[in-house]
Amino acid sequence: MDEATKKVEATVLEIPRGSDMESVTENKEEAKAAEEGDAGRESKDKERKEDEEEDEGKGGGKREYGDQGDLILCRLSSKRRVTLSEFKGRSLVSIREFYVKDGKEMPSAKGISMTMEQWEAFSMLHLR
Repeated sequence: MDEATKKVEATVLEIPRGSDMESVTENKEEAKAAEEGDAGRESKDKERKEDEEEDEGKGGGKREYGDQGDLILCRLSSKRRVTLSEFKGRSLVSIREFYVKDGKEMPSAKGISMTMEQWEAFSMLHLR
């Protein structure tokens, strides 16, 4: 796995940590971040390091792949997930809903696929 792919995977996995993805909204997260200020950011950095150490201790070798062969980075809910895939030689991060057809999970039209450049721009906005 190349360095850019590892960076995207780490960022994607970091976003939902500590959030109830079924009920959280962007405004709630922004308000929480504003209340915590810099002190909250420092404690989150410490939590993130602890989580990374736990992940490393688990072996981290098992990766989950979808029926289409895409690497599943995160399951946001039973129907939504974040995947990393290749299309025409480019790596894409997809946040998409899935449905079951003939026993296989298939991606629906509801979602977005972003190139690495687009994902990096998006992830920078989220970290503000």
